[in-house]
Amino acid sequence: MAEQRKKLRLGELLAQQGLISADQLGIALAEQKQTHLPIGRLLVRLGFITEGTIRDIMARTVGQEAIDLAQVVADQEALRLVPQEFARRHRLLPIAYDSEERQLSIATTEIFNIVALDQLRAMLSPDIEIQTQLAGEAQLEDYIDQFYGHELSVDGILQEIETGEIDYSTLPAGGGEYTQPMVRLINALLIDAVKCGASDIHFEPEYAFLRIRYRIDGVLETVRSLHKTYLPGITVRIKVISGMNIAEMRAPQDGRLSLTLNGRPVDFRVSSHPTIHGENIVLRILDREKSIIRLDDMNLPKPTLASLNQILARPEGILIVTGPTGSGKTTTLYSLLSQVNDDTVNIMTLEDPVEYPVTLMRQTSVNDAVRLDFANGIRSMMRQDPDIILVGEIRDHDTAEMAFRAAMTGHQVFSTLHTNSALGAFPRLLDIGIQPTIMAGNIIGVIAQRLVRVLCVHCKEAYAPSSDERRLLGSSAANTGYVYRPRGCSKCNNKGYKGRSALMELLAMDGDLDELVARSATAKELRAAALTKNFRPLAEEGIARVLDGTTSLAEVTRAISLAG
Repeated sequence: MAEQRKKLRLGELLAQQGLISADQLGIALAEQKQTHLPIGRLLVRLGFITEGTIRDIMARTVGQEAIDLAQVVADQEALRLVPQEFARRHRLLPIAYDSEERQLSIATTEIFNIVALDQLRAMLSPDIEIQTQLAGEAQLEDYIDQFYGHELSVDGILQEIETGEIDYSTLPAGGGEYTQPMVRLINALLIDAVKCGASDIHFEPEYAFLRIRYRIDGVLETVRSLHKTYLPGITVRIKVISGMNIAEMRAPQDGRLSLTLNGRPVDFRVSSHPTIHGENIVLRILDREKSIIRLDDMNLPKPTLASLNQILARPEGILIVTGPTGSGKTTTLYSLLSQVNDDTVNIMTLEDPVEYPVTLMRQTSVNDAVRLDFANGIRSMMRQDPDIILVGEIRDHDTAEMAFRAAMTGHQVFSTLHTNSALGAFPRLLDIGIQPTIMAGNIIGVIAQRLVRVLCVHCKEAYAPSSDERRLLGSSAANTGYVYRPRGCSKCNNKGYKGRSALMELLAMDGDLDELVARSATAKELRAAALTKNFRPLAEEGIARVLDGTTSLAEVTRAISLAG
């Protein structure tokens, strides 16, 4: 009886919200007497409403997060924790397991089924936390069939493709493209790369084979080598899901796709490039939750953090982040913006392309087709009443001029510039065509940064530095008996490093430095003045991270020059 009341409440709720009519509800209830199916499933089957709408309404009503299982790729670790028979009986699907946080995410249609959740907790290790997300009824049954009905490990799928051995009797009716092993192979590779913490996936064709590499912590490593016969299928599948033209193989293409992996949305920016052995495909992984880090969590020295907060508090001016490609400039900009992103300010961004969609920010991609470049984009945004403007990159005179004009008219402007150091920003802007008198007073700070790998805390080993290493470390190492180097263990996949950290030099501008910039002072004069104001060059920052055991000397010298 209680179950019947719950079903009636769902139908009445949809009718009250105007999503279905009273007539449609009456038809569904009459049909239910004959079929005994849940009212939600019947409304979908009758074509009165979509399952996504029902799922979202229910989620809002009970204050629960909803999930669309069509965008989820199965997580093998999560599936191993919950037996298939238990999942079917209690109508729940494990979708992600975070081994570090010891957190299991499950999709279910009955988030208040205390009996099922208690039984699941009793089955699992007591330190595993369970998170529930609301899924649609029909979708859940289909995806339990799909996720448990197929082998999702890369090795298993490759064996299936090579041998052709597959038990078709286990495939669900109407399984569609999910029954294709190539579809599951790409899904398995994507989820594997995200779980490994990769920032890029490379599919690189050679004469007789296809090399697959992940970029993890800034370093490429080969994870698989497949025979060249796999190349056409992999290329077509990636092009289809990323919206690219499968017939075009001689010209470069760009695409994009979004999936829910490990229970969270992950975007992929896809690029294909023709080579002599076939199309080279690179997927950039844009994982919002892991990429946008709070400033307090960036392990910055306290003086640097304090200076950054002072700069962010200034009402207008340009903050420039410099560094080579892949040094985390965009991540730092978004971390800075997230500090000030709330209901009281209007933040507008212009990027090429937008990498991380963020709530409250008005984000725009530059578009050659409609002649929306950086300069025109800034001009348009100025009419949108912004408080803060993010310009993806200052790369020419027009963009720089518009960015400085925005700063001079009372806006905060954030942007990136390709230079090797903070002090190098001034000659670069001069080269672009910005006058020193315009720079002075409008630039409020310049950040130069590099990313270095962090030593694995479980296996790093101490050693006494050699005379050459002491020379590189300089006077700072005079009283240092030992530093650390990587060794490798199971926790870091025998790499010796796990994760990356930003080395940052911050030049906070003030009246004295503005005066030097305005009269075109030399780099030597600017550096000398900055050093008297607690400016800490990248080399010093790197040496400090070596001495405190965060990273190794070899890693710092790979990222920055310690000579001189």
